[in-house]
Amino acid sequence: MLGMTLFSDAATRGDVKVIESSEDIRYLSQKIVKNYLFLYKNPQKREIKSGLSISLEKLSDDLRMIVMTTKDSDTKDILEFLAYSKDQIMELFDQKVDKERAALMLDYSEILLEGADSIAVAHKYDFSDEEKMLMVTKEIEYLLERITKYYMAFNIGFDIPIHKEQMNESIKRLEENLEKINAYTYPYEMQKKQKDLDDFWKINKYFFQKTESLFIPNLLLSSIDTLEKLVADIALYHSKNQ
Repeated sequence: MLGMTLFSDAATRGDVKVIESSEDIRYLSQKIVKNYLFLYKNPQKREIKSGLSISLEKLSDDLRMIVMTTKDSDTKDILEFLAYSKDQIMELFDQKVDKERAALMLDYSEILLEGADSIAVAHKYDFSDEEKMLMVTKEIEYLLERITKYYMAFNIGFDIPIHKEQMNESIKRLEENLEKINAYTYPYEMQKKQKDLDDFWKINKYFFQKTESLFIPNLLLSSIDTLEKLVADIALYHSKNQ
C-alpha cells in the first residue's frame, strides 16, 4: 500500500500517520480473510499461507503505529478491540483451516473494518483535490479485496443473501470511484493505465456477476492482483502530484 505523503498543512503529521494506517487496516481486513478463504479451498497453496503471515505482520505494525501516534481517547478504546480481534485472527491462523474458523474470520474482518473506519473519521480533515483522488485509489484497492472476499465466501458455502448484497454494494461503490478516475484529466503517459483499469475491471465484473454459476478463484485472484497494480500506479501519480 502506498503511503499518503505530502498531505496539506491542514492536518498534523500525527493525523496523516493515523489515516495512512487506518487505510491499511481497511485493506488488510479484507485481504487477510479473502486469502484465508482461498486457503480453505486450496490448502496446498503454501504461498498463500506465507502471504497471510506477511499481511498479519503488517496489520500488527499499523495497529502499533496508531497506538504510538494518536492522542484521541476514543481511538485508543477502539484499538483495544482491534488488537483483540487481531490476536484472535492469529490464533485461528495457527490452527487447521476449516469452515467454522472461516466463518469467524469473516466476522473479524468486519470488526477490523468498522474500527478502522471509526478511527479514520476521528482524524479526518479537509483533503486537497489531489488528496481526494489518492483516497479514491485507496477506496478502489479496498473494494477490490472486499468484492473478492465475498466471491470466495459465496462459493465455499457462505451463500447467504447478505453476502451477495454486500458484494453488489461494493461493486456499485467501486464503479462510482472508477468514474472519478475516468473523469480525471491525466497526462498522456498515464492515459493508457486509466483506460486499462476501466477495461480490465469490466472483464472482471462479468465473472463476479456469474458468482452462482462460475467459480474460477485462481484466475480471479491473479486478475485482481493485476488490477491493484494499475491502481497503485495511478495512486503513485497522485501522491507525487500533490
